[in-house]
Amino acid sequence: MKKILFILSFFISTICFSQSKQNLKLWYNKPSGTTWENALPVGDGKLGAMIYGNVDTETVQLNECTVWSGSLNRNDNDLCLDSLAEIRKLIFDGKQKEAEQIANRVIVSKTSQGQMFEPVGSLRLMFEKHDDYKNYYRELDIERAVQKTTYTIDDIKYTREVIASFPDKVIVMHLTASKAKSISFTAFYSTPQPKAITKASSNELTITGTTIDHESIEGKIKFEGISKFKLNGGSITINDTSLMIKNANEVTVYISIATNFNNYHDISGDENAIANSYLNKAYSKSFQQILSAHIAAYQKYFNRVQLDLGTTDAAKLPTDERLKNFNSTNDPQFAVLYFQYGRYLLISSSQPGGQPATLQGIWNKDLYGAWDSKYTININTEMNYWPAEKTNLSEMAEPLIQMVKELSLTGEKTAHDMYDARGWMAHHNTDIWRINGAVDGAFWGLFPNGGAWLSQHLWEHYLYGGDKKYLASIYPVLIGAAMFYNDYLIEHPKYHWLVLCPDESPENAPAAHEGSSLDAGVTMSNQIIFDVFTNAINAAKVLDKGEAFADTLIQKRNRLAPMQIGKYGQLQEWLDDVDDPNDHHRHISHLYGLFPSNQISPYRTPELYSAAKNTLIQRGDVSTGWSMGWKVNWWAKMLDGNHAYKLIQNQLTPVGTNESGGGTYNNLFDAHPPFQIDGNFGCASGITEMLMQSEDGFLNLLPALPEVWKNGSITGLRARGGFDIINMQWKDGKLVKAIIKSNLGGNLRLRVPNEMKMSNDGMLKEATGNNTNTFYQTEKTATPIISDKATIILPQLKETWLYDLKTQPGKIIACITRQNI
Repeated sequence: MKKILFILSFFISTICFSQSKQNLKLWYNKPSGTTWENALPVGDGKLGAMIYGNVDTETVQLNECTVWSGSLNRNDNDLCLDSLAEIRKLIFDGKQKEAEQIANRVIVSKTSQGQMFEPVGSLRLMFEKHDDYKNYYRELDIERAVQKTTYTIDDIKYTREVIASFPDKVIVMHLTASKAKSISFTAFYSTPQPKAITKASSNELTITGTTIDHESIEGKIKFEGISKFKLNGGSITINDTSLMIKNANEVTVYISIATNFNNYHDISGDENAIANSYLNKAYSKSFQQILSAHIAAYQKYFNRVQLDLGTTDAAKLPTDERLKNFNSTNDPQFAVLYFQYGRYLLISSSQPGGQPATLQGIWNKDLYGAWDSKYTININTEMNYWPAEKTNLSEMAEPLIQMVKELSLTGEKTAHDMYDARGWMAHHNTDIWRINGAVDGAFWGLFPNGGAWLSQHLWEHYLYGGDKKYLASIYPVLIGAAMFYNDYLIEHPKYHWLVLCPDESPENAPAAHEGSSLDAGVTMSNQIIFDVFTNAINAAKVLDKGEAFADTLIQKRNRLAPMQIGKYGQLQEWLDDVDDPNDHHRHISHLYGLFPSNQISPYRTPELYSAAKNTLIQRGDVSTGWSMGWKVNWWAKMLDGNHAYKLIQNQLTPVGTNESGGGTYNNLFDAHPPFQIDGNFGCASGITEMLMQSEDGFLNLLPALPEVWKNGSITGLRARGGFDIINMQWKDGKLVKAIIKSNLGGNLRLRVPNEMKMSNDGMLKEATGNNTNTFYQTEKTATPIISDKATIILPQLKETWLYDLKTQPGKIIACITRQNI
């Protein structure tokens, strides 16, 4: 054990030193101007701010996670149940378009299509005679979660620093100058909120208001924002809505925002008292005190994972120039920056006790944001949380877990009233009021699996942590999702499988259906139901309850439609072989079974693996930003690191420079376009999957390493079953060291790209039989039905080594290459 611990401590110190040289900063040599996507984000999970860094007029655009339009409401359509049989008959008869027309009337909500996440407004600081500047620089230091802007005027250096303090729940701006009495500006609010009132008093600016009505739902969120100014020297003059600061040595601005929102059914909070409580506690502290506590709280999460892929001279350029050059230069550190930026954004937008990250995280400037800046749960919200467990940010999933628990309560009425089913369900969108009904039109909104897909994250949280008490707390959610399907499935009159009807594959439609997305038993739905049933069965087994219902689910799972391989060698998206090989749609939903699920595997289901690869090739690489993020994960599952890296290059392309319009903005926000944060999180997940996978019955190290990352190291990743990657290092594409901690014990089945030994000269045992670790058990995928016209080329997999290691809770295992013994 002494030798193992020596290796552990040596490599932790080595990697930390390497990481500190990487300079994890987004930096620029020019201001944002008027472009929001040039501004830099800070957030503490409750408050979000975009910092423009303009010299003459600084803009701090403000969000608070509970500032939403509307109020508590339900948006179910009570006409659904009476028309369900008619819709089903039309679909089974091949009249999908007619069924869709009826569904638009009886399934899609006739009340709210969902409420909107809204901005509070912006704090603006207008500086006199600040137009002739030089030595301009601004940065976002994602190792410290600090935004900084510096510039020089008349040989005076001005510095602004901004943080969203995690412990203090306030945004703080600190302004300094190299010469005394040099800071003068006028401060005021601007806001798109029509009911907002701003005023100035003493050393404070306040903004109060009530959010807007939307789609006949009255706005009832009351908000209050307070900006309080602490001066060192100088003076303050007040008018009705602004403060004039003159000749200060330094100024610290404390910004507190609160609402009356307690939870989705309780808005009795006192926004004034809450905002003042946070503000008064913070105002008594100096900026340095708040900064130190903030950095410590942030780094508790961020420093868990450190990635080093090496660096080149390309890393010396400003971030926007690196983005332009990434496709044509070797800049491995840019991939590290983007990976860690994804983790930064998740930490900043999703904290325990807050709301989940929306389509735009916690940053939105528009009163009527893109897609209402809410929760699209047919891929986007799910993708937001793909990095949470494996990049060691498990706590960041808490807001999502809480939202799903709440949806399981509101969704019971939806399941009962619309579909005559027990359990709970949600369609393809929800919001802070936890709506479950179908919105936007049947083509998009009829998707019946939003709640069920979200429930997978609750089960995944258990798989990583192994906490049975937590599992017991979410068991009703898992069982309720399965119960809805148990009641709603219907036998297909032609194929006699159990299917959902009406159903749809998200936002896509084959030509054979006359442009309608509606169908019965689409592949993605069958895959999700398979997982929901399997998770409920396994949860019941772990908790030793619900045996009779679990047996029912096993029987119904056996009657689900198997996956099918069509005439073009593709994985069929629909029950019938109607895929178009020239369809390049951004949604490739039927590859859910490849990722995030594990039903398609190169080792267990080679025919399906081949079909999934054909589908990826037919759909093509270039797409919207979030879709490219998903494709990084898929190609990592294809064990093709070079192709996954190509997708990273496609995603890290300046917005508007590729044919889809997708890509990345200068501040490294993902572009659908417009901005959607899911692509940032999706790509961070994909980079992780290139380096480590743990969903296919074993822990796979370096499964999809691209040639451009031939040397590197990573610390802190988490795998299913409570395994922590303390340190992993590779050289010339070969794994040279792997130090793994077992938190739960049990068998560690390890797949590696080259032969390994224990660091104490012990031999590793070759794996045989099934993995005995229950966290790594995989359910058998049904044999696919293959078209007679399909050409199937089975995968030629690279040689790997598969070992079994017995582990004890809390113990560390160190493996190294045979050459390094």
